[in-house]
This record gives sequence, C-alpha cells and structure tokens, in this order.
Amino acid sequence: MFAGLTGWHLLIILAVILLLFGATRLPSLARSVGQSARIFKKEIKQMDEEGKNGSSDAGADGSTTGKAASVSEPTAHDKP
Repeated sequence: MFAGLTGWHLLIILAVILLLFGATRLPSLARSVGQSARIFKKEIKQMDEEGKNGSSDAGADGSTTGKAASVSEPTAHDKP
C-alpha cells in the first residue's frame, strides 16, 4: 500500500498536514486518533470474543442467543 513512498514523500505529507491543521491543533488531533484506534481495537476484540461464545451457544435451528442476536435491521415500522 505504501511501498512507493519514500522519505521525501512522507516529509511532504507531514508538511501538508501541518499547514492544514496548524501546530496548535496537531496534539489534540493525534490524541483523538489514538483514542479512536484504541476504541476500534477494543471493539474488534469484543466482537471476536462474542463470535467465539456465540458459535458455541447456537441452537438447533441455527439462531444465536445473547447480545449479538438482539441487534437487527430497522424495519418499516421503525422509520418515522
């Protein structure tokens, strides 16, 4: 994905980011990106654990029980 990027390319990208966001907003931007990454990793790990638990809890008809089974697509009566 980034195989064609060299050090100069990365330097130019960092300079453009600095110009767009400014030096004062970069620390808060980096902090929010880090928090988002941590939340994403935690949710993926939680989904994997629920998937492992859900596969052993599957009933004879193939339906699952628990929190993941309660999530459904909106139906016509859910829409305003």
